[in-house]
Amino acid sequence: MSDAPECDVELDTSGLNCPLPLLKAKLELSRLASGTVLKVIATDAGSQRDFRSFATLTGHALLHEQALDGVYSYWLRKA
Repeated sequence: MSDAPECDVELDTSGLNCPLPLLKAKLELSRLASGTVLKVIATDAGSQRDFRSFATLTGHALLHEQALDGVYSYWLRKA
């Protein structure tokens, strides 16, 4: 995991199905300062599509994503 960026805040949404991981990430991002990096951990495969679209639509930067043994991790930098 050495290529993964550092994160300021980590949010574990394991076990939740779409759209809950994205909604929780959206709420968390709204509380954070601009430039803060949020790492989101999810177990829903549909989250890959959701987080990519979310980053594109909102202007937050999807710095890195990782899928390992059914666990999906996303690093988002708040716009």
